[in-house]
Amino acid sequence: MLKSPISRRNFMQQSATLAAAFAAAKTTGFVGTAHAAREKELNILCWEGYNSAQVLDPFRSSKGATVKAESLTNDPTMINRLRAGETNVWDLINVNNPWARKVMLPEKLIKPLDRAKFEPFFEKMGPAFKPPYKWAMDDSGQQLIGMAQRYGPYSFVVNTDKISRASAEDQGWNLWNDPKLAGRYGILESDDWNVFGICAIAGFDPFTTHTDEQIAKFRETAKRVFAGKKLVGDIATNNQALVSGEIDFHLTGGNYSVSPARADGHKNLRAITPKKGPFAGGKGGMSWIEITSVVNNPNLSPLAEEFLAYVQEPKMAHTVAFAEGTFNPVAQMGNPDCFKLFTKDELDAIQWDSLEEEMAGCVEYDIVPDYDKLLDIWNEAKKV
Repeated sequence: MLKSPISRRNFMQQSATLAAAFAAAKTTGFVGTAHAAREKELNILCWEGYNSAQVLDPFRSSKGATVKAESLTNDPTMINRLRAGETNVWDLINVNNPWARKVMLPEKLIKPLDRAKFEPFFEKMGPAFKPPYKWAMDDSGQQLIGMAQRYGPYSFVVNTDKISRASAEDQGWNLWNDPKLAGRYGILESDDWNVFGICAIAGFDPFTTHTDEQIAKFRETAKRVFAGKKLVGDIATNNQALVSGEIDFHLTGGNYSVSPARADGHKNLRAITPKKGPFAGGKGGMSWIEITSVVNNPNLSPLAEEFLAYVQEPKMAHTVAFAEGTFNPVAQMGNPDCFKLFTKDELDAIQWDSLEEEMAGCVEYDIVPDYDKLLDIWNEAKKV
């Protein structure tokens, strides 16, 4: 998914700004309501989908509750809002897989769940999520810290009428190292994933600390890749360019980004997971998994855990998978009662036919130790 970390060195400045905003919110009464009776109130900080009326309205009606959900477009901004004091506002936070285990729990921004109550849900998920599922647990493996749901591979997308699936999987990231393909690709506006992709094109794993030689290679690759692009745009722009033939492939992308076009009948557009690459174990692709956690709110709404259970229900899990915007696999598809709700066309839109194989060929989204340095270089390349 399009997760876009902010620069860590800007953390203090942004946190100060957010703290000021939080203080201002107190005067408006929004934060104050978090300290009133919470039985009929729930506030969710999330990625798009969970803020959809399709997901929220049935819960609002069944509970007679006021449910507010704010959707943002990168994980660290959401986390910084908790750091700036908004643990008093939010009850649930939905972010990418490493942040709960590696950042939010150590900083006491979220709180553990009752394993006896919530671990049985994992038993009904797909095999990869069987308990104890790594990203839903703390480092000790004792505390359950969130619930898994949406996930998918995320490397790049091709028009298979121009570049066959087999060729794309075999060439992998070297598509961008072929000078004959310059001018035939787009770049998706997703800086963090593009940083990952440039590392892969340069031939090394993004999720490690890099040598000076690798940094230099990243710089050269970033300049060359950006110089060779046909266009830069959002998901809709890149999908439309693929459909029209303006481009043949784009960096980065996956089931998440191409699913709307496939759902519209453009089955020749396909997310690709390379057969081999520079990632750990020689894997060729990357994947993401969302984890939803309970915020360490001193006046937590009792509806927080009820909502976590609600979105595990087969019908609602299907709704989450196909909430407005983009379409995604969900862990709950391991439950036959959930899986049977997906039509043949819906399964085709999310590339269910190869999903298990592709996830096995991916390393999972992680935190890049020297992300700031690489992002600066990428941003420099974009200015040329």
